[in-house]
Amino acid sequence: MRRGLPRTADIALAALGLLVASPLLLIAAIAIKLTSRGPVIYRQKRIGKDGVPFELYKLRTMRLGADPVGVGTPVLEGDPRVTAAGRVLRRFSLDELPNLVNVLRGDMAIVGPRPTLEAQVELYTPRQRRRLEVKPGITGWAQVNGRAGIPWEERIEFDVWYVDHRSPALDLRILGRTLRMLASGHGLYG
Repeated sequence: MRRGLPRTADIALAALGLLVASPLLLIAAIAIKLTSRGPVIYRQKRIGKDGVPFELYKLRTMRLGADPVGVGTPVLEGDPRVTAAGRVLRRFSLDELPNLVNVLRGDMAIVGPRPTLEAQVELYTPRQRRRLEVKPGITGWAQVNGRAGIPWEERIEFDVWYVDHRSPALDLRILGRTLRMLASGHGLYG
């Protein structure tokens, strides 16, 4: 099987990312608490490598109770469920920063297919299940090729392509494109 970035690189990047982002995380936590009721961290069961479930961590960007646990209703631009602080966090994907904890725990990698909900995995074809052959990632080939701006089936095809072609060079290319996307905000919403 092809390999992406080594686990040591994931750990180093996640630790460095958390260190650098800690002031942003503190500001985000304060903004979340000042603008809405509820916890700062949103936890959701996702499916990881080989179909193993894990708890994904994100900064909460929606009103408390706006997304019934496990449903995963798509968030569209201008969605009224998103809080004022949540709009800013989503615009720059800062809500995903706690995913770095998932990387440190070994649930995720820096680069790989985004982890999905169990209900979505249950609908996968055998070919689509191939995306579960690798650890899910904070960013991936589908994210840098359209993200939420492309149909779900196409995103899965990008993920399967990644599984077949992954390499440290491809992972570095994805990371570079991710940074450019975060700066531009392109493809954040469908």
